[in-house]
Amino acid sequence: MSHLPHIWFVGCCLLLSSLSADARQVKASEPIVYLDLTRFQQVDYTDSLALLDLWDALHAVSTLQGIVNRQSPRLYIDYVGLDGRSIDAWWWDMYRAPGQWLARRDTLRLTDVAEAVRYFSRDLRGAVIYDSSTPSTSNVASAVAGMDDLLALRYDRRPGSLYSQLMTDGPRLEAKVWLVNTDGTPLFTGQGIIPGTDRPSSGSCKCDPYLWYIEHYMKTNRADGLYGGYYIDQHWRSVASRGPANHHTLTNHDFFVARRGFFFDLSPWEDEATDDPSQPTGTDYQTLCELLSQAHRLRDGKAPGYIGGFPAWAYKYTTHVGGQHQDVATEWHFAELISRYLTFKDADAIGYGAMANASFWQHFPLRSRYRQPWTTTRRLRQQGYLLADDEVDTSRNYVTIYVGDFDASSWITQRMPDLWDDTARGQLPMMWCVSPVLAERAPMVLHYLRTSASPNDYFAAADNGAGYLMPGIVEAEGSEGDIDVWERHCKSHYRRWGLTVTGFIIDGTGPAMGTRSLDAYAHFSPNGIVPQKAEPLSLYK
Repeated sequence: MSHLPHIWFVGCCLLLSSLSADARQVKASEPIVYLDLTRFQQVDYTDSLALLDLWDALHAVSTLQGIVNRQSPRLYIDYVGLDGRSIDAWWWDMYRAPGQWLARRDTLRLTDVAEAVRYFSRDLRGAVIYDSSTPSTSNVASAVAGMDDLLALRYDRRPGSLYSQLMTDGPRLEAKVWLVNTDGTPLFTGQGIIPGTDRPSSGSCKCDPYLWYIEHYMKTNRADGLYGGYYIDQHWRSVASRGPANHHTLTNHDFFVARRGFFFDLSPWEDEATDDPSQPTGTDYQTLCELLSQAHRLRDGKAPGYIGGFPAWAYKYTTHVGGQHQDVATEWHFAELISRYLTFKDADAIGYGAMANASFWQHFPLRSRYRQPWTTTRRLRQQGYLLADDEVDTSRNYVTIYVGDFDASSWITQRMPDLWDDTARGQLPMMWCVSPVLAERAPMVLHYLRTSASPNDYFAAADNGAGYLMPGIVEAEGSEGDIDVWERHCKSHYRRWGLTVTGFIIDGTGPAMGTRSLDAYAHFSPNGIVPQKAEPLSLYK
């Protein structure tokens, strides 16, 4: 699949014979802080100082959200918009309605990031300071923020900058971790020994901060390797006008900060230079492999890894910016790479890739089961699909309308307010293909779909099950037992959401599904799969 705006796929198929959101509430006496940041939607991207202020505000508040929303929903922001509508306000208003989850909660409305930081200052242990001239340090700062409960701040001593407001004025946060020298000069130079370690530099000032994180947090077993965020680093500020207004994707960080995840923006290609052209060819790729390998080790075969994000194809790593690889090829290559380490992606791809407040919504009280019974012979007879002798009426043509593919929390959060609420929905039978793992970051959306569906709305899983991972790669190149872990993971999600069909399976340029993969899918997706590399008309066992 190419993640380009909107994808409606119509096809025919022949059917074959975790951590859930939790319902914990904050004390009724504590109001939810509602921080209105919609003014940043109007920022002039040709104004470099305004762009810095936008970056600083949204990065800081996303790390703040991840920390204060970790145990309960306390801070909500209004920022992401689409076609003149505030997406964040839309979902907020839905669940503030009488009888809904947030109906009886008091609210404190703020408009200033520094004021929000001061309000929650007791939840912070200090700040992690990163370097404007070394873009990757912004992603490492988000990872450190989650691990150590620190606010991520870009070093900037300009009067009025957010750094000045919070470090020299206001709460005067203590700088606990420095990813830049205290005089503002770069700490990571791509030479000598990586600061704070005994490890030689990779030769890349971009990759060395990630290796520093590996040495300090992964090799010491402080991290658990379960969650990672693949989001563009500060390089975005120099190319902001190339893509949608909110595709810095800083507001996506909060969930992964809350889960103490790692962050990265690295090329999956081993054969070309990247946005750090001075690095030895393949250094990005090698660093990414080491991150994924360490995360796989830390999980110790207990669960698949969960990555939010997508290759920033409009800004990096593709022919769009002078590379040699196409965007879909880059998508597939990245999927193949993470599948070797039993890791799937929640694919926040460019187009509708921005999402806010997942750390807040993760606490939405889902039901334990959303049942969806399979069709019956009686119903098919009533609908005219079967004749009196229960034979298929072969005088008719049959088409399954696949609606999707919704394999990204950001996409369903942005698009369902208009697609799902279209007045024509329900007039035709449609198979809505939504990955059930999106319930981790967008449980309120999945709940809304299931509780407002018409009899003509049927649900199946999107690619490639409970997350975008290539099972043929896992089977052929993964570790022993990885397919079994994937099966258990998917079975749990399919059971909760009453799913028995997988809308399609992307094999990319990797191998087709083998016997072990097909056996696994037969167990949790018994009524059908649509693999990319299989006979169009086939039954398995």
